[in-house]
Formats: sequence, C-alpha cells, structure tokens
Amino acid sequence: MSTHLPAASPSVKRQISIIIPTLDEAGTISAILRTLAPARRRGTEIIVVDGGSTDDTPAVARPLADRVLHAPRGRALQLNAGAAAASGDVLLFVHADSQPPEGADNAVLEAIGGRIHAWGRFDVSIASERPTLRLVARMMNLRSRATGIATGDQGIFATRTLFEQVGRFPQQPLMEDIAFCQRARRISPPVNLRQRIVTSARRWERHGVVRTILLMWRLRLAYFLGADPRRLSTRYDQAR
Repeated sequence: MSTHLPAASPSVKRQISIIIPTLDEAGTISAILRTLAPARRRGTEIIVVDGGSTDDTPAVARPLADRVLHAPRGRALQLNAGAAAASGDVLLFVHADSQPPEGADNAVLEAIGGRIHAWGRFDVSIASERPTLRLVARMMNLRSRATGIATGDQGIFATRTLFEQVGRFPQQPLMEDIAFCQRARRISPPVNLRQRIVTSARRWERHGVVRTILLMWRLRLAYFLGADPRRLSTRYDQAR
C-alpha cells in the first residue's frame, strides 16, 4: 500500500523530468526511450546522460530524447548532472536497461501531488522466467517496504526540493542509491508504488544468479557496517 503524506498544495502544476544514465547502452537505450515516448508527448522531459560510451549510445538516444548530455563516468555524477540540467520540479531516475510501467510519469505525479518534500520508488520485476529471480524481485520489494530503502533498479523519484535538501546523490562509486534513500527517509517516508518497473536480468545471468546475490548481500552488509564505498566498488569490480 502506498504511503500517503499531507498535501502541501494540491493545485501545484508539476512537471516531471526522467533522467537515464548510460554507458555503452547502444543495444538497449532505444527500448526504454520508445517506451517513454507517450510520456514525452505528454510533456515529460527525457534526459539521457552518457558517461563516455565507446559505442553509439548518444547517437541512438538523440532522436528519442529531449537532451543527451555528457558527464564524467559514474552513476551518481551522471544522475546529478541530469538533475542539474532538468527543467522539471519532479525527478525520476531510471536505469537504461529497465522498462518503466505504462503511465509511469502520471503515476509519479499523482503519488506526489502537491507535496514539497516527497520521494519514492516503484516495485520491480526482473525480466526472467527463473524462479530464483522472481523470488529476488519479490524480496527486493518487501525489503524496500520494510526498510524505506530503494535501489536504482526500482526507479527512484523525488521532488526537486527534497533532492536538493538531501544533497543530491552522494558522489561515491557504489551504493549511491542506498545513501540517498537513507538521507531522504529522514525527511519523509517513501511513496511505494506497486506498478512494476521491469529490469534486465543481465547482471545476474552474466555472473551467475547465486553468485551475484551473495556478492550484493556481502557488499550491502559491509556498507551498512560502515565500509568505504570506494573499497566496496573495487571488490565489486574484481568479483565481476
């Protein structure tokens, strides 16, 4: 069930910007941008922020987005660059290998309403028939509801006011989404939308489902216990 907060001003006219970080996503970026085409026709701003692709990602994205920006490589840096350039007062951050639900823009705007300090995320499903990955997605959604912590796979959204108040995404190489949520939930509880973003299974399938799950559990536990995100990023890269 979604979290409801008192509305500050129901009459506020909101504009949403969707920000998509990319790195060598020429084979996947057009799928999400075509999915978002109806939202773009409704006035939603679509911004792609490329982190130095060596393929044709920017060229593929350019006809299907309002803006294609270039930023230093790193998800937090790219997300923050997109937010800085966005015209919307509501920001939705989506991974390039994901498929937002139909009407995601309207769902976010309706959930936020006229609130000044609001944020949240979608439920997630993984594009795979493997029972293990269906269970992973279910556990991600349950864990997120219980803890008030979301991951980037779930499509984090926030009002610009809240986004700036928490200091944007921290410039760290890993767990920037978790760190953002930890700060945001001190201001307000998340809005948990049951519409599902479908995210690619490639991360799990490329490196092994069980191996990837265990790796992420270890890294997240280490992060919650105070480990340096830079060291965790090194461990993540080495394990991959």
